Amino acid sequence: MNRISGFESAYNAQKIGILFNKKRETRFHVVYNISINNKTQDERGFTMAIISQQTIFVWADIAELGDLERLKLVLENMEDEELMRVLESERGKGRDDYPVRAVWNSILAGVVFEHVSIESLRRELSRNGQLRNICGLYGWGDKAVPPHWVYTRFLKKIFKHEKEVERIFERLVAELRNLLPDFGKDLAIDSKAIHSLSKKENKCSKEDGRRDKDANWGRKEYRGIKEDGKAWQKVVQWFGYKLHLIVDSNYELPVAYSLTRASVSDISEAHKMIDELGEERAEILERCETLEGDRGYDDSKFIKKLWDDYKIKPVIDIRNVWKDTDATRQLGCYQNVVYNHRGNVYCYCLESGERREMAPGGFEESRQSLKKLCPARQYGIECKCMDICEARKGIRIKLDVDRRIFTPIDRASYKWDRYYDKRTAVERVNSRLDESFGFERHYIRGKRKMSIRCGIALCVMLAMAVGRIKEKRQDLMRSLVKTA
Repeated sequence: MNRISGFESAYNAQKIGILFNKKRETRFHVVYNISINNKTQDERGFTMAIISQQTIFVWADIAELGDLERLKLVLENMEDEELMRVLESERGKGRDDYPVRAVWNSILAGVVFEHVSIESLRRELSRNGQLRNICGLYGWGDKAVPPHWVYTRFLKKIFKHEKEVERIFERLVAELRNLLPDFGKDLAIDSKAIHSLSKKENKCSKEDGRRDKDANWGRKEYRGIKEDGKAWQKVVQWFGYKLHLIVDSNYELPVAYSLTRASVSDISEAHKMIDELGEERAEILERCETLEGDRGYDDSKFIKKLWDDYKIKPVIDIRNVWKDTDATRQLGCYQNVVYNHRGNVYCYCLESGERREMAPGGFEESRQSLKKLCPARQYGIECKCMDICEARKGIRIKLDVDRRIFTPIDRASYKWDRYYDKRTAVERVNSRLDESFGFERHYIRGKRKMSIRCGIALCVMLAMAVGRIKEKRQDLMRSLVKTA
């Protein structure tokens, strides 16, 4: 627009594109080429915060929006009308040089286009007229782009409505549940380290809006055994926060999130998140069948809660907490049957003393027991003492023998391995947050700011997925790069 000479101001009294030339007092009607359709109320009564005004930028020779299609997809499917109305009511009859919806849309654009700061976003807006029009910014000259203080004040208002951002996230999750009948069937849980812009704790306790008074030090330890039998250990420390995520492990989309200080343990926050889902969004846990997690969630109380309270089968890696030096323990009253800390069950030949692993036989929910089958019968192995072996007809192992080791999905089965492999879905979501949403490099200090930033990024991810599904492009619903 700034290339059109002779026009000193824009006249927009009736919310249509009219350019006004003061010298000749002549009005020009401009052909609209780019517009974002107004959304009507859906079946649940929610509407989208889309600018009702048509854009006035002339793009007669452009048939597609290109990369801006991503932003349009997000704006059309973001369930943010409730938040917009709250912010507009707070503004009241004050000055409206930069409308609430336009500024909000530009913030969403900053997330979509991976801007690490407000100044970076403002530079993009100043040189990209098409982006300004899609966001709803129709100013001229120096007023074309909101100044930095507009964003500062606007974000302060957003910080006061953190619950509204969480509700946007929850409505988008509900929309995905309506669009995808199996959404939420298999879930995965993990945490992600997020560094604060601050490097250490600040000794000054006074709040000034710039110091990070919430972050602290986090630590994660990784251990394992190399192929040569040597043990290895890796320790990771960071100053900042921890983002706890529960995601759908089939679609790789978030279902619930929580931001804490870096020192908060994974398992304590997992208990809290499951309890909150059970109280506030019970339908998610009712649909869920399995929950995958790494060793950080290996906890007897957590495993019991998942299965006993919500009938969710835990698929969680296990730590070796046996303090004795024995690699196996005798199983109940069986003279020749033992098990190890990973849930593998073995029987010994009473004559030769040869050890063989027993075959998984499934789970009997009515008995709350795992079945183990005789390896000689299952694999055709010759066993000279089969006739006198107590385990020849198979055995049942009650889950109560050890709730960590014996779970509804047998740890020794291929089924357990297949489900546990789905846990990497949450790691891919974490990677996208770093690479596509700018959490590897940011300028954020403070827990509330970080929580809002994480919530908006996850909402953008879900809104884009909803848009892809409605366009029948489910193959691209996790993409932040490819256009429609």
